[in-house]
Amino acid sequence: MEPVLSLLIGIGLSAACGFRVFVPLLVVSVASHTGHLHLSSGFEWMGSDAALIAFAVATVLEVAAYYIPWLDNLLDTIASPAAVIAGTLVTASLVADMSPFLKWTLAVIAGGGIAGLVQGTTVVTRGASTASTCGLANPILATAELGGSLITSILSLIAPTLVVLAIGGLLSLVGWRLFKRPIKQSRRINC
Repeated sequence: MEPVLSLLIGIGLSAACGFRVFVPLLVVSVASHTGHLHLSSGFEWMGSDAALIAFAVATVLEVAAYYIPWLDNLLDTIASPAAVIAGTLVTASLVADMSPFLKWTLAVIAGGGIAGLVQGTTVVTRGASTASTCGLANPILATAELGGSLITSILSLIAPTLVVLAIGGLLSLVGWRLFKRPIKQSRRINC
């Protein structure tokens, strides 16, 4: 796979790590296990039977935990650094044919960075949801994040350029909405 294409796939999968840490790792493992994705040297273990089972179990546990209203906010404290690490790992696992220094620099900045941005956005959104609905809307948000992670992961393998453009547009829209409007005093709901 050529370096630019592999980097785009890695960035897309890293963004998906920002929604759910283990869903993209499971998708990478399945794609590698079935021969649809070739991992760079040293990362072949991600396509092994043991990794596939481990990622599947971790995905089920992560998805289930986000449907428990108080646990989802607590899980964000663990998921935030884990998403950055997973984003870095998934990008590094795909980028090949370049020096290790460049590979890891791109993996940390592009992969870990985009995973951190997406995760940060979900943390803020979940916090706002918890504050405004006393956590009642959090399962809906958890379902949307799961869908976003799964769709982004699969589309990253099929149409990586489209996914990276969509992620850039979405983050630009979120940034514009955050910084364009003046901060308003909102009514607080006591939970």
